[in-house]
This record gives sequence, C-alpha cells and structure tokens, in this order.
Amino acid sequence: MSRTALRICPLCEATCGLTLTLDGTRVTGARGDRDDVFSKGFICPKGAAFGAVDGDPDRLRTPLVRRDGELREATWEEAFDAVAAGVRPVVERYGPNAVGVVLGNPNVHTVAGALYPPLLVAGLGTRSLFTASTVDQMPKHVSSGLLFGDANAIPVPDLDRTDHLLLIGANPLESNGSLCTAPDFPARLKALKARGGTLTVIDPRRTRTARLADRHVAIRPGTDALLLAATARTLFEEGLVDLGDLTPHVQGVEELRAALADFTPEAVAEACDVDAGVPRALARDLAAAPTAAVYGRIGSCTVPHGTLASWLVDVLNVLTGNLDRPGGALFPQAATDRTPRPAGPGRGFALGRWHSRVSRHAEAKGELPLSALAEEIDTATEAGEPVRALITVAANPVLSAPDGDRLDKALGSLDFMVAVDPYLNETTRHAHVVLPPPPPSQSPHHDFALNTLAVRHQVRYTRPAVPLEPGRTAESEIHARLILAVTGTHGADPSAVDDLAIGQVLGKSVQEPHSPVHGRDPRELAARLTGENGPERRLDLMLRLGPYGDGFGARPDGLNLARLLEHPHGIDLGPLRPRLPQPLRTRSGRIELLPGPIADDLPRLRRALRAPSPGPVLVGRRHLRSNNSWMHNVPALTGGTNRCTLHIHPEDAERLGVRDGSPVRVKGAGGEVTAPAEVTDGVRRGVVSLPHGWGHDRPGTRTVHAAADPGVNVNQLLDGSLLDPLSGNAVLNGVPVELLPVAEGNVPLT
Repeated sequence: MSRTALRICPLCEATCGLTLTLDGTRVTGARGDRDDVFSKGFICPKGAAFGAVDGDPDRLRTPLVRRDGELREATWEEAFDAVAAGVRPVVERYGPNAVGVVLGNPNVHTVAGALYPPLLVAGLGTRSLFTASTVDQMPKHVSSGLLFGDANAIPVPDLDRTDHLLLIGANPLESNGSLCTAPDFPARLKALKARGGTLTVIDPRRTRTARLADRHVAIRPGTDALLLAATARTLFEEGLVDLGDLTPHVQGVEELRAALADFTPEAVAEACDVDAGVPRALARDLAAAPTAAVYGRIGSCTVPHGTLASWLVDVLNVLTGNLDRPGGALFPQAATDRTPRPAGPGRGFALGRWHSRVSRHAEAKGELPLSALAEEIDTATEAGEPVRALITVAANPVLSAPDGDRLDKALGSLDFMVAVDPYLNETTRHAHVVLPPPPPSQSPHHDFALNTLAVRHQVRYTRPAVPLEPGRTAESEIHARLILAVTGTHGADPSAVDDLAIGQVLGKSVQEPHSPVHGRDPRELAARLTGENGPERRLDLMLRLGPYGDGFGARPDGLNLARLLEHPHGIDLGPLRPRLPQPLRTRSGRIELLPGPIADDLPRLRRALRAPSPGPVLVGRRHLRSNNSWMHNVPALTGGTNRCTLHIHPEDAERLGVRDGSPVRVKGAGGEVTAPAEVTDGVRRGVVSLPHGWGHDRPGTRTVHAAADPGVNVNQLLDGSLLDPLSGNAVLNGVPVELLPVAEGNVPLT
C-alpha cells in the first residue's frame, strides 16, 4: 500500500519541501509540498527525480575495503578497523598535517555533513583541509570576512521586496540560486518585474536568466571587478553616494574614493568590451531605485579577481545605502545560529595564518586551495611532510579540481585513503576504505548552512521518510565512528561524539553573559534535551540557544525540537530584517570599506586595464538538471539540454570551420579535451563554454549511466596555477584556450 511522507529536497540550494510517494520503502514519486512554509509547492526537475536519485542501483550498500589491491565488500566493523589501522600510524609517525581532509559540497545538504566534519578536523588537528569552497565561493567568504569581520556574514538580496536587482555572474534560473537560498527563484524574478522592478544581468552568455532581464550586459569574462569598480567610481564622481542609515556603521569612504580613482568608465571599457556608458548607467540606476540589491555568484568568484569582485558587490550595496535595509541586501539569521552577542568590536578576520607546504598558498577560513591538493601529496619539500593519508567526504576532486590527471595519479600514491561516499567514482576508486551513507529517504534533513543564506527566515526539519535498510548504518553514526577511528578512540560508543559536542557548546554557553543559559548547570541543561538520537539532541540544543529559541525555559514561547516536530511543513519566522551593527565582528566594530588586503590587491586590478589577448576564453555553465558531478548517473537528469557540449558563437564557428555537432579540440595550460560543438548565439563572440562536472570515463568506477555518456572534464584544461591570490580560489572562468577543429571520425570525444 502506498503512502506519503514529507522530505526537504537535498539536491540543490533551494531547499524545497517535497511530498514523497512511497511503495513500502521505495520512493515512487515526488511532488512539491504545497503547505511548505518556504517553497509553497515549487519543484524543479531535480526534486521531481528524487526517487531516481534515491534508488540509483549503483549506490553502494555496504562498505568496501581494499584487499590484495581490490576493493571488496566488508562488514562495518572490518571497515572501521581498517580505517583505524590505516590512518593512526600516519598521524603518529608523520604528524596530523600528513592527513588531508577533503569536503565536497553535498555536505551542506545533509545533517551529518553539517555536524560532524568540524569535529573530524578538530579531532585530527590537521591544517591540511581542502573543500569545494575554493573552486566555488571562497572569494565571497574572504570579502565578507574583511568587510564585516565574519567570513560567514554574507548578505543576500531581499528578492521579494527589491525594486532593482543587479545580477553578475549568476544564472539562478538554472542553478536555483547559490549563496542565496530561494525556492522558485524564477517566480521571484518574474514577480520583481511584475511589480515594476528592474532586472539587470551581467554575463558573457545569454542565459535563461539574461533572457528575462531588462538589461543584459555581455561582458568579457573575467573583467567583473573592473566593471564594478567603474560603477562604484561613477557613484562618487556624480555625487550619487548616499549611505543613509549605514553612515554611523561605515569607515573608509574617502579612502575608497581615492583608491578607485583610476577605474573610470573610459579606462575599463576596452578591457570589459563594453561602452563607457554602461557602468554609468548601472550606477545611476542603482542610485535612483527606491531599493536595490547587487548579487554576484560563481561567474564573478571563479575569476582572477574574484575576491575584489565579491568585495565590490557589497561596496555598491553600501554606497547606495542598500545594505541592511528591506529591499536591499540583508544578513539572514537562521534558527540554529548562536545566540546573538551584543554589538561591538570583534576579533576581525585574518588571512594567511598558515600556508601550504609546496607553493606557500595562504590559508583562508581555515582552508588551503583544493588546486594545491595534488602537489601537497606528490611533492617533497623541506617545509614538512607531504599528505600521506586522505579522508574525502562527499567529494570528487578528480573532476572538480584543476588538473584531474595529476590528482588522479597523486591519489594512487597515498599510503591510505578513506572515502565517505555513496558512489565508487573517479576519486573514491582510489580509496582503501569506502563508507557509503544511506540514500536521502533514509536520512533526516535540516538545512543548517543554507538557512543562513535564506531570503526568508523559516525553520524546517524532516525525519527519515523510510527506516534504515537492513545492513545500512546511519550517516551520523558513520561520521561519529570515523572520528573515533582516526582520533585514537576506535571502538568507543559513537554517542560519545555527540555528547562531547553538546558538552562543549553548553560549557561555553553558560559562561557567556549574553546567553540565555548564563550561569546555569550544563549537566542539567543536557539532561533536558530531547530527540531520538545524538543529531536530534544537537539540533534541539542549537534551536534552544538560537535567536528564536526557548533558551531552556527563558523564553517559553521560543523554539525547540518538540515544537518544530509539531509543524511538519515548517515554521515561518518572517522576512529578513535589518541587523546592523550586531553582525559586525571587525576590530573597529564597523564596516571596514577598504581593508588592507583589498587595498594591496588593487594594483593587480589596475594592471588588468591593459587590453586582454584577442584569443578565445573559456567559461563554464550550469544546467537545471545537474549539480556538479554527482547527478550524472541518473538518466532522468541527463537528458535535454544537460549535455557536455562546447558552446561556440556562430561567427567564431564559421571562422574556424566548425559545424554544429562536429568535434573540437580545446587546449589549455593543463591539457586538452575534445567535445562536440554546439553553435549558438547564446554565448558572445570570443567565448566558448563547457559545463562543469563531466569526464566519467576513468576505469574502476561503478557509475554505469554516467560512464555510458561521460563527457569531458573541463578542469583538465587547467594546470592549477591560476588562483585568486586573496582567497586561493581556482580560476575556472575567463581562461585562455586554443581551439582546433577535428576531422570527424579521426579522434574520439575524450
């Protein structure tokens, strides 16, 4: 007999509520939950394919342990014994930094992925941490840290109330939003236009989002910071700067005016390949709008000046008085955020507290560049031991990081590798132990990280839709046992990890004067926590101590887990609200508009005013049916436009003698790939585009559908040497390439 169950979708950042149809323990359908307080019934193709993702026959169901060179099925006890035997000797002989940790972006879509990796890294004591953030969003974290003192204080556009939205390097009609959690982004943009608002899109491609825009600026890839700098300079030049209520919270306005003096509209026009009137028009429109918000995403982050572009996004919001006001860009406050501390000066944000061993890349937000992982494994120096053991969690850096071929070889040289992953993919095929988590229907869901970026305050939690399949282990238990195995406490009760985390939080909270539990007994508070397991008790703790929480009785009408469970479609907590100066953690207690590292990097941006080389440059692209490399094994999500083709403008195709569908060799500093051409005027002249996350053609994987149509790994065109220096983020867009038509039938599409 079929039944239904609620589940929050974990397949992108929109976090839509789903109603699943179940036949026993099998998910047979998924539709939008019309009563969900946030998504109100919206669903995209990924959510509709939840059952296919959940029931993928290639998902691993039991652990794999390498014996005699082959990965073979093993018991969970055997797997964790092997982990302890493989990792601990490396730590004890070479030190904790010889163990690397790689975290992929699916971690933010699971309860366990949010709660346990910080404990893993802290328990190991390693500085060799690499995550997907340095091939994606690290420039935004760094710019927020420098401006606001907190790398996680990221303002989001108030989509439902703004009068003017300027998007740069973002395509939310395909991505569903990124660093901006907003179910049904398309409808929100259409509503903006319906109420008389204006949408401006800056993108070298005429994306679906750009086609909806009132103005589309087809900028030369990689010159985002130049265009934004000229726009900010115009605000100064034309007397359009108006901080409004922000005035007492901002320092450095006049210093910024002087620092931007060279970036006139005329000076940037040739490099950006736009008319000098464009930045002037952008500045005037932002200043004239009753409310406005500037929002930049991956296209403006994964470029040579990604941190400067991310900084300038918020500079424009500040100079027009649109930061921290309704209709502008506001700081969300999630239900599981810590109790807000009183406003005032903080510790600030520091870069480069340590450096990578080989190329001396500076740490940012506790992470080293993922681009440096291969050399940290395969290169010996006197600066310390190389990475000899690796733990990957929901990560596939062979496809997501530059120069996958080098990394592929480096992974094969490790003393030991353990992967927490449901697939045997291009990366995990090198592991000595693979620990597969259960499918999403068998796991709980709460969006810890993504609610800190949501365009409306709300809180939702769904328990597993179906019970754990026999032989499975809950993802939270996998993580807890992994932590115990690698930190020298192998075999202890996994609940000890949650108890330790709870004890640490409560021990600190009772000592904080602003905490609702100040001065109370942490043991008494721990005994009052509810929940069926450790993760639920930790969620209850975070809700109670959060900004809307009951404070363990201090606010009787506040949130806790029991109340949340009474609202299966979630609890609406209202629109975003102005919060300054409380979120600021800078040493001055104010927005520091021209931080030292930013000022020091501006000469590099001035050098970019020189005319770029005339050759073609490469950009990526997103597909609505895809999310990086981890959905290409689902047939329902690889049809239609979700194909690995090279977009090329008709005039460029004619000049090169390229026909639609014919193979083209693309060569970059890191290697070359051959892909079929898709001739389209959706990309500007001089620009070609390949999607990210493909290249499923390596042996030893178990992803049958993905391997049947592997596509090419666009990141193989990169050698890993191009980084944004402030953030360590890989430069993936605006990269020079060479194009060569290939005689059909002579070269395979590899």
